[in-house]
Amino acid sequence: MKKFALCVALAVMATSATAKEWKTVRIGVDASYPPFESVAPSGQVVGFDADLTQALCARMNVRCVWIQQDLDGIIPALKGKKYDAIVSSLTVTDKRREQIDFSDKLFDAPARMIAKAGSPLLPTPESLKGKRVGVEQGSTQEAYAKAWWEPKGVTVVPYQNQDQVYADLASGRLDATLQDEIQADAGFLKTPRGKGFAWAGPDVKDPKTIGEGTAIGLRKEDTELKAMFNKALAQVHQDGTFRKLEKQYFDVDIYPGR
Repeated sequence: MKKFALCVALAVMATSATAKEWKTVRIGVDASYPPFESVAPSGQVVGFDADLTQALCARMNVRCVWIQQDLDGIIPALKGKKYDAIVSSLTVTDKRREQIDFSDKLFDAPARMIAKAGSPLLPTPESLKGKRVGVEQGSTQEAYAKAWWEPKGVTVVPYQNQDQVYADLASGRLDATLQDEIQADAGFLKTPRGKGFAWAGPDVKDPKTIGEGTAIGLRKEDTELKAMFNKALAQVHQDGTFRKLEKQYFDVDIYPGR
């Protein structure tokens, strides 16, 4: 019995010795997705995700710093330890779960297509055949468009970031774009550069490629950091912080059914 107790004690000590004490958490972000995340003229990362992350870090008693990364390389860079977590409107899918782990849900992320106001285009391969549709490279919208539209004659054009997608839509190089509905509504359609454009058809839904909501991306081995984020997420919902921040950026509920 004494030997067994000693072994248990040694195991606990070894675990404690190897557990990381989180004082600084590096956050990876593709800051081209206002109002969730973008870069202010000062160079600071701003937006709903930035404010929410600061609230989470305060409750975790850690210092969080932002590291910018294009979306198509954001998961490989996390696995390569360029940063410790991804807070970048990252949609949860089974394919991504094969590579990394996720926190509890941050908010919903429906996908929807945009085209010129009055356009007859619909988010179907029949309607889009021969057309050019822009997507952000590495996004779930790119995965959907390449799986369901490209094989049927739709030209899917990936861009390094979402700003480039909107720029080519405005210039007429694209017939339509597919992206996150909440982001596109507040970050494009309701801004001056979205003038003359509108939704083209209903939401695009496919749990396999589009996923069902966003979360914080984490390395699978960082279980303590995941637990810290989940605890902080529960706290910002309980004390009303999430709702307060949400109202500052959106006129819709981005986490229905909470």
